Amino acid sequence: MVNIVPLDKERHAGKGWVRPVGYNFAAGDTLVPLSGSEFALAVPAMPIGFIERGGHYVPVALMGLTKDANVFVGPTGQWLGGYVPAVLRSYPFSLLRVEAQGQPLVCIDEDSGLVVEETAPNAEKFFDAAGNPAPTMNWVAELLHRIEQDQTATDLAVAALAEARLIRPWALTVPMGKQQVTVNGLHQIDEAALNRLDDASFLKLRKTSGLPVAYAQLLSNGQINVLARLNLIQQQMLQQGQGSAEAPLS
Repeated sequence: MVNIVPLDKERHAGKGWVRPVGYNFAAGDTLVPLSGSEFALAVPAMPIGFIERGGHYVPVALMGLTKDANVFVGPTGQWLGGYVPAVLRSYPFSLLRVEAQGQPLVCIDEDSGLVVEETAPNAEKFFDAAGNPAPTMNWVAELLHRIEQDQTATDLAVAALAEARLIRPWALTVPMGKQQVTVNGLHQIDEAALNRLDDASFLKLRKTSGLPVAYAQLLSNGQINVLARLNLIQQQMLQQGQGSAEAPLS
């Protein structure tokens, strides 16, 4: 279960949090949101696509080929791939934008198992004795705000790609062992349509930073086979009982 609540100096007085050991919390995430500044690091590590959500497109990292199975997370929670998406590195924290509030609120998943008494081993306080955010929480807030600002710019770039009719359904089928696994619900850049753009449309995409997003998605297609390879590595590790965890928020 997930229980996202805003951090509050009264509700969370005397409380703290411990950093997750490994990435078991993401073991069921087959799609993870990405923002534009991440693409340069994500492209060599994982396939990128788009999903349709609320009438617009969202760029996502493809983490697996079957439901609730993230092949980047090993049997004991270790990360098997290269780049770790920012939304996973910031777990168990997130931002919640409330209309009545001027600034988005820093929230935590209280069902993450990571909220503890501030006197617990390895606990990091939410607030100091005066009720002000602890230094670590200031760092967390800065990270979350950078992610949100980056996502806002990315949304504009993706909207420009959609307006130019460059995003189309992606019929993705990947060989996994003796089977062919089909992933539904994804979209990709229409490379042929991109190459046919007139000069005015091309310039508009350049100004909205849509071109880097488009090329990143196309280049990331070269990482599709990574999913089958990591799935095989997972199976081998399960058989051998190997693996050690790595900690996010590093």
